[in-house]
Amino acid sequence: MFTHVTVGANDIEASRKFYDAALGALGVEPGQGPDPKGRYWWRTRMGAFAVGAPIDGDPACHANGGTIGFAAKTPEMVQAFHNAGVAAGGRAIEDPPGERQGPFGPMILAYLRDPSGNKIVAMHRVG
Repeated sequence: MFTHVTVGANDIEASRKFYDAALGALGVEPGQGPDPKGRYWWRTRMGAFAVGAPIDGDPACHANGGTIGFAAKTPEMVQAFHNAGVAAGGRAIEDPPGERQGPFGPMILAYLRDPSGNKIVAMHRVG
């Protein structure tokens, strides 16, 4: 459904280090960049994710109620994402990493805030 997702950051280098660590734990190669607009890009066969300063020049801010989910192949990758993200400057939020029952069945989830406050989650669908 999506081709890419981009979030704003006020400290691009801190965000690059955070996403290299957190997404690296999910098997994603380090971010490429910066591109001509100063963004870093993480690409997979399923889509792309980018971090950069807002193009309008205003400070970056996070979406209240917004969450970006990243697929994890195994439950262990969910925990590794969480650990790597916290170690790289992210903040653990909500419940500790673990299994939750959702409307589409059980999932293993780990929620974080990145250095700019964007809410992200790693998710592994059980079964």
